[in-house]
Amino acid sequence: MGIIDSLNETSNKAIDVGEIYYKKTQEYYRLKVFQQLTMTTGMLLKIAVIGGLGFLALIFLSVAGIIFLGTILKSMAAACLITSATFIIFLIIAYVFRKKIDNMLIKKLSVKFFN
Repeated sequence: MGIIDSLNETSNKAIDVGEIYYKKTQEYYRLKVFQQLTMTTGMLLKIAVIGGLGFLALIFLSVAGIIFLGTILKSMAAACLITSATFIIFLIIAYVFRKKIDNMLIKKLSVKFFN
């Protein structure tokens, strides 16, 4: 009977250790998901705030630039065309380098996501 009791006690200990491991693993993954969600939410919030303020600044800067160019060129239409052409050039540059921008973004996010 000693061997059977010993095996029973050992198997009970193994079950207890397995349950503890399962609970700790579950806790770890819950914390990891929480960490990733908070990092993602924080990043999106920062992008929204900084992007929104940057967009407003760009609008005001564009209007001021158009007014300034309009007084220099004595033509508001020409000033609007020059400003629009400048933005289209920036758009084309961003489009050409879109894959490099994607790769840079993936590298930056993978460091945070997989650590």
